[in-house]
Amino acid sequence: MAQSALLMLEDGRVFRGESYGAAGEAFGEVVFNTSMTGYQEVLTDPSYTGQLVAMTYPLIGNYGVNAQDQESAGPCAAGFIVHEASPIYSNWRAEESLHDYLARTGVVAITGVDTRALTRHIRSLGAMRGALAPGHTDPDALLERIRAQAQMEGLDLATGVSTPERYVVPAEGDRRWRVTAYDFGVKSHSLQLLAQRGCEVTVIPAATPAEEIVAARPDGLFVSNGPGDPEAVGHALETIRGLADEDVPVFGICLGHQLIGRAFGASTYKLLYGHRGGNHPVRRLSDGAVEITAQNHGFAVRGDENGIPGAPALRATHMNLNDGTVEGLEHRERAVFSVQYHPESAPGPHDSRYLFDRFVDEMARRGAGGERGA
Repeated sequence: MAQSALLMLEDGRVFRGESYGAAGEAFGEVVFNTSMTGYQEVLTDPSYTGQLVAMTYPLIGNYGVNAQDQESAGPCAAGFIVHEASPIYSNWRAEESLHDYLARTGVVAITGVDTRALTRHIRSLGAMRGALAPGHTDPDALLERIRAQAQMEGLDLATGVSTPERYVVPAEGDRRWRVTAYDFGVKSHSLQLLAQRGCEVTVIPAATPAEEIVAARPDGLFVSNGPGDPEAVGHALETIRGLADEDVPVFGICLGHQLIGRAFGASTYKLLYGHRGGNHPVRRLSDGAVEITAQNHGFAVRGDENGIPGAPALRATHMNLNDGTVEGLEHRERAVFSVQYHPESAPGPHDSRYLFDRFVDEMARRGAGGERGA
C-alpha cells in the first residue's frame, strides 16, 4: 500500500499525495516544467540541482527509463512531483520503471498532486522554497525547516556540480577543432553535438584558473548551462573576456549566456518563476524567424532588443515572445555569442541546433584547426 506524502511550500500551502520513488524528505526550490516528454533528461540535467521539479504534463513514467537518455551521471533534481505516475511502462528502449529508477538513485518523489493548482500558485506568487515529506510529518516543524533553507539568489551551485577533474570527449571522425568546455553543469548531449562536428572537447572544472585556460589557446570556448545564481560565478568572467580578446570564439548557453552578459557589463536578475519546458517561442531578430525552444533557467540578462544596459559591446539577437526577456546575445566586434535556451534539445525541439554549426563556422573563419590547433 502506498504511503501518504505531502509537498509544503514556504507560504504554508500544502499539497497531499502518495510517496513515489525513494522514501524520506527533500528540500529545494519548487519549480515547474511544461515538457510533455523527457522526464529522464529533466531529472539528470545538472541545472535542476537544488530544485523540486513538478511536471505539468499529467501522466509521467509511461515509457520507463534507460541509460542512453541520461544527461549526467545520475539524477540532479532534489525531488520530483507528478500528477499521475503510470503504473506500467512500455518502450523498446526501456530498462526499468521510473519508480524503480528514483528509488534506486535515492530521489524522493510524490504522485497524486494537483499539479495544475500547484503551477497556477507558482505562476502567481513565484518559485519558492518547499519540501517533500511523509504525510504524517508535523507541518509547523516542517515549515520552519523550509524557511531556514537558503534562497536561490546568491547561491553558487555550478561549482558543486562541475567535474572534479578535466576529461576529454574525442571528436567523431577526424579532429578539426580543439574546444574547451567550461563545465558549470554541462549536459552530455551538448558535448555529443560538438564531437559530431569534429570537435575534440576538453571539459574543465568550473574553478580552473583563467590564466590556465587562456594559455592553452583552444580553438573555441563553450560555456555550459548550470544551476544557481550567475552573480555568484564571477570567476568565469575573466576567462570569457581573455579568450575573446585573443579572438577565440566563445559560445554560451543558459548559465553560460548569463555569464557572457555579465562578463561585458550586463546585469542579471531572478525571474518570478523561470522558464522550464520544451515549447517556448523565441524570435530571432535577424530575420524574424520563430524558434520553438527548450528552456531551463530562473535568471535572465537585463535588457531588451534596443540595448543591454551596462554592456554597449553586446546586442540582443533573440527575444522571448512570452515575456520579452532577452534570449540571445552577441558581441558587436568579437566572435562571442550566446542563447538563454538549450539548443542541444535534450529533451525538446531541434530548431536551434544550427547554433552549434555557427560555433564551428566561427572557428573555421579564424583558422582554427590550423596553426592555432596544431
